[in-house]
Amino acid sequence: MTTRLFVDPRFEGHIAGPVHPESPGRLRAILEVLDRAPIAQTERQTPRPATREELLAVHEADHVDLVVSLAGKSAQLDPDTAMSPGSADAALLAAGAAAQATLDVMTGAATNAFALVRPPGHHAERARAMGFCLFNNVAVAAETARRAGAERVLVLDWDVHHGNGTQHTFEARRDVLFLSSHQFPYYPGSGAPDEVGEGAGRGFTVNVALPAGQNDADYGAVFHDVFLPIAQAYRPDLVLVSAGFDPHRADPIGGMNVTERGFAAMASAMTQLATEVCGGRLVLLLEGGYDLDGLSQSVHACIEVLSAQRRDEFPTGAGAAASRSIAETWNAQRSFWKRPS
Repeated sequence: MTTRLFVDPRFEGHIAGPVHPESPGRLRAILEVLDRAPIAQTERQTPRPATREELLAVHEADHVDLVVSLAGKSAQLDPDTAMSPGSADAALLAAGAAAQATLDVMTGAATNAFALVRPPGHHAERARAMGFCLFNNVAVAAETARRAGAERVLVLDWDVHHGNGTQHTFEARRDVLFLSSHQFPYYPGSGAPDEVGEGAGRGFTVNVALPAGQNDADYGAVFHDVFLPIAQAYRPDLVLVSAGFDPHRADPIGGMNVTERGFAAMASAMTQLATEVCGGRLVLLLEGGYDLDGLSQSVHACIEVLSAQRRDEFPTGAGAAASRSIAETWNAQRSFWKRPS
């Protein structure tokens, strides 16, 4: 069993600003913990840049051309999203890492993978950068999987912010199921339970909109009562995770109370799901997470899970707020999926 970790010092060349939370220090903190406490059955892989074809599968040509044209330059793309001279190269590598991790897992070159990338991706829309994100890495991964023969792809997003770009990319399709747990109402404003997809894709977007303050047990209820039953019914050929660690209780941006154990339990649930339905094919892609200690320790715990060195269960005792959010999701999804009794 081999867990492939995609890392590259060039990711640190993306500098969004002198006090921006999405900083190079995020990756440095993760790698310092991995170097200090190496994990068996893992190997590091240098990513390659995404191809133009891979990017055009999820982005308009004008957007791709804009980001590429800014290589070696600085620019402000929106109030939250800036580029430095190294940002274009980092963004191409992040999307390329997502694509290559997917191909490696699909072909059996790796059992599973974690792409430790930046900038993150799930807010990037088809035609524009947004919310710290330049290219939508997980969308690139999903399209890569489809082109490699996967008939059904699951994208689960546990970042504290809703993955608006990912949802909009796939909301009219049935070949990609998008599941998201996120703080709501919160940036970027999307992700209400009644957002269930469009046209032929109705029912293949599932949003659990949570109020601030939810803990490991609350997330456990979301996984066991919503995500896992729907995912098992869908039976994907590959599981992708937009792994944001900003629901951590110490995160300066999020308002949740998840711990390292909670993230390990999420990873354990997804590993078990992938084992049951798709031969273990699972790829995690780094999204948010801005408390350096919480981020690095939680990523380390998830990699221990991927490499079969650790398994965690969610604690019991979900609160009333999580139960209400789950009920709202099932009310919106009742025409599409069977709620477990």
